[in-house]
Amino acid sequence: MNKPEKGFPENFLWGGAIAANQSEGAYKEGGKGLSTSDVLECGPTRFLAAMDPAFNLDTKEDVYYPSHEAIDFYHRYKEDVALFAEMGFKCLRTSIAWTRIFPNGDEETPNEAGLKFYDDLFDEMLKHQIQPVITISHYEMPLGLVKKYGGWRNRKLVEFYERYARTLFERYKDKVKYWMTFNEINVIVHVPFIGGGVIIQEGENKKQVIYQSVHHQLVASALAVKACHEIIPDAKIGCMLLGAPYYPLTSKPADVFEAMEKDRVAYFFGDVQARGYYPSYIKRFFKENNVDIEMQPGDEAILKAHTVDYIGFSYYMSLVVSTDPENTDGAAGNMLGGVKNPYLPSTDWGWQIDPKGLRYTLNQLYDRYQKPLFIVENGLGAADVVEEGDVINDDYRIQYLHDHLIEAREAIADGVELIGYTSWGPIDIVSAGTGEMKKRYGYIYVDKDNEGRGTLKRMRKKSFNWYKNVIATNGEAL
Repeated sequence: MNKPEKGFPENFLWGGAIAANQSEGAYKEGGKGLSTSDVLECGPTRFLAAMDPAFNLDTKEDVYYPSHEAIDFYHRYKEDVALFAEMGFKCLRTSIAWTRIFPNGDEETPNEAGLKFYDDLFDEMLKHQIQPVITISHYEMPLGLVKKYGGWRNRKLVEFYERYARTLFERYKDKVKYWMTFNEINVIVHVPFIGGGVIIQEGENKKQVIYQSVHHQLVASALAVKACHEIIPDAKIGCMLLGAPYYPLTSKPADVFEAMEKDRVAYFFGDVQARGYYPSYIKRFFKENNVDIEMQPGDEAILKAHTVDYIGFSYYMSLVVSTDPENTDGAAGNMLGGVKNPYLPSTDWGWQIDPKGLRYTLNQLYDRYQKPLFIVENGLGAADVVEEGDVINDDYRIQYLHDHLIEAREAIADGVELIGYTSWGPIDIVSAGTGEMKKRYGYIYVDKDNEGRGTLKRMRKKSFNWYKNVIATNGEAL
């Protein structure tokens, strides 16, 4: 009998994760088209635009859109990749901006300038022995596909996405060996516009529209898996889930069952992509909510035949549910609602901090799927302060990451097969939720504020050298 691992595997993929729309900027350069993220403002109106996109599907004058410049990674990637290499990164997770490759989404011929940008980026990463881990669609898609086709509610998007994915695989087959199809694919249930470019019209059955869109994404994901296996046989392609486990507030059976039901909202996406079929519990959910999924002949066979190689997931927090209507002690900062966990501290933005929940999630996912896991997002958003001499003492971030990595190591000892860890935002980038720069995750500080002012100067935080040492010792320094 094999003894359990006592540390991180020898070939563990240490690194960090960013997204094109939160880092690159240059939103109209190199033939790039407008994306859904390009019409999201900074501040309270960002949430309004995300939840009610009909509010505005075009950019307005005299409004600050954080994705338009972001941190200018498009022009500064060599400097940033060199900093990641200085930390010893084995990999960097980023995404490709769909609109750099197909500006409107439905073109038959890709944009060469966009393709060349990623050639240059990947070459720079590989020069520093940093493996690209690439998300095909990360919280952005061509705005043209929303306006002309209605986003992922339209079956035509399966065709457009498959063309896009195949274009990437053919172009980068010698450079990229780790892929993911959709970032946090389950978020479409909560924010349909960000997750799928979907706008719910008044009077529509919201669940019908969302889950029909989900079906199209799941088929598209399976076709991308098929294409990747055909074009790059030595590559691995995974799905990516928003991982936020639910705990019952009490041992009352109704609370326990409600927590299971809430977990299934996310597990459904993993079940289809990793197991290859629609689980029985979702069929009951569809029946009770008048959801009738329109499938084409062969869809079920495609899902079954082309399952993912690994499960990528994000983890920032756990959530708590209660079936007691009298319980109004909400955890407003937590992304998906729920009630406050009285046993956990919270971040500056109200996200509850639960390192043990990461070990719990790793075990739950591995028990369920028996496939390799990859933590592709985890980190602490905080309002860092630059002290005299460009010193940034972010001991709170070091503590957060240390505690979570300890639990990841424990999960490995539990028998979980974990292939890598890419902390979110190794360099400060635009927040996806609020559009802020003040909410910082990085080991590298970027001089820019919420209004877009600043020099964009990069500065190493205290956590920079801490993470460098963690990587150099393969986690033994923890």
